[in-house]
Amino acid sequence: PRLESWLKNNSHGKMQYMENHFDKRLDPTLLVEDSKSVISLIYNYFPENTQHDPEAPKISKYAYGKDYHLVIREKLHAFLFRIREKLGQVEGRGFVDAAPVLERSWAMQSGLGWIGKNGNLINKKKGSFFFLATLITDLVLEADLPYQQDYCGTCTKCIDACPTEAILPNKTLNASQCISYFTIELKAANLPDELQQKAKDWVFGCDICQDVCPWNRFSKPNQHPELKPLDEVLTFSINDWLSLDKSG
Repeated sequence: PRLESWLKNNSHGKMQYMENHFDKRLDPTLLVEDSKSVISLIYNYFPENTQHDPEAPKISKYAYGKDYHLVIREKLHAFLFRIREKLGQVEGRGFVDAAPVLERSWAMQSGLGWIGKNGNLINKKKGSFFFLATLITDLVLEADLPYQQDYCGTCTKCIDACPTEAILPNKTLNASQCISYFTIELKAANLPDELQQKAKDWVFGCDICQDVCPWNRFSKPNQHPELKPLDEVLTFSINDWLSLDKSG
């Protein structure tokens, strides 16, 4: 019902794909025939270093290195391969942010965290700077207990810090006001005038609501070589960025 209401309110902006395959979002057996279990996973991407020039165009931390879709997909394949080595022929399919899967809801049901007021899954020991992945399989597994406690309490730091007021009450995000939506999903040449000054130089994604979250004081730098930040992302000055043309 929350998803249906969110879509009816057009909170997804022009992300029409969110309306597609509604039934598959609710029923994993439509994605993987005869599936019995959903395995939820998280993968830390918090970087050891951030961009050096405070005046340079800002990029979300998850995009500092290699495309995470490629990284996680490869690891899901390896994970399924190891399961088959141990248990024989097991059918399954891995998903990472590119299919109609309600990964946050499954992760919460799997006991990995709670949904914060900014809409991100938050883990009490790891914060929220991690990727979500899902493996749907025909294995019959004993389910973990869902995460029952909401540790956001009365904190409103993410709501207060959002410069475009995209974070609404009741853990609802108005994507049509979100900086990440405009800089990634919409692929607009320019932000709307009323948001231009509020965007605070973000050009790909936005980390503001995560940066201010008290639970991210527990975030630890990842040790994954494949997620090592590109030197250009960290070291480019504002002049370096401005001198780029379409050819790179």
